[in-house]
Amino acid sequence: VSFLQRCIQLLLLPMHVLACLGLWDSFYKKVFPYIMAKVAPIYNHKVYKQKQELFGNLRKFAGPSGQLALLEIGTGTGTNFQFYPPGCRLTCTDPNPNFRRFLLKSLSENRHLKLEHLVVASGEDLHQIPDGTVDVVVCTLVLCSVTNVKKVLTEVLRVLRLGGAFYFLEHVAADHSSWTYFWQKVCDPVWKYFGDGCSLSRETQKELEKTNFSELNLRCIHVTPYWIPTSPHIIGYAVK
Repeated sequence: VSFLQRCIQLLLLPMHVLACLGLWDSFYKKVFPYIMAKVAPIYNHKVYKQKQELFGNLRKFAGPSGQLALLEIGTGTGTNFQFYPPGCRLTCTDPNPNFRRFLLKSLSENRHLKLEHLVVASGEDLHQIPDGTVDVVVCTLVLCSVTNVKKVLTEVLRVLRLGGAFYFLEHVAADHSSWTYFWQKVCDPVWKYFGDGCSLSRETQKELEKTNFSELNLRCIHVTPYWIPTSPHIIGYAVK
């Protein structure tokens, strides 16, 4: 694994140098939203049925008013908007302000939603969201790239009201005895350059299990094509 990692790093040496000089990150954060605007619809098509099933019971977590206060962490281009129920009161957060134009475009195509707040913030620091004010938190393909999963989940618990739910869909580390995991470890050091900090071999399931949720509903799935290192996923929701 170490040998193959070094070979890949050598091939991508110019990119590594730019990253060390602090130039790659600022450049890629401007380019990444354009890439995701092309890739996200393709991914959404692959997991359409799974997302439809996952978000199908969002309404049951609505507050006493009947309206659903939903916070999405790492909203990106707004690829999940089509799955949210009408009248949903939406708060969107993302650390990359360059997603804004794509997110607003998605909102214009999903007029059944009401945007209340658009916040530039990382999942580790949601101080602009008051304690216990959210019915549902959604996070898809985000925990793979955050700096600290534990801090994000701590923030999720803080902003959720008692009885609220955290919905997730994340690609994760494969079985350690599999070839998929072998290639995940080989590609991990350079994958972050293309995935805006994304890690291929993150054990997100373990972090969810350690978090103080009262209920955890989780299952493992694979997204096609099965041979790619991002194929293994976990999907489900957890209740505070």
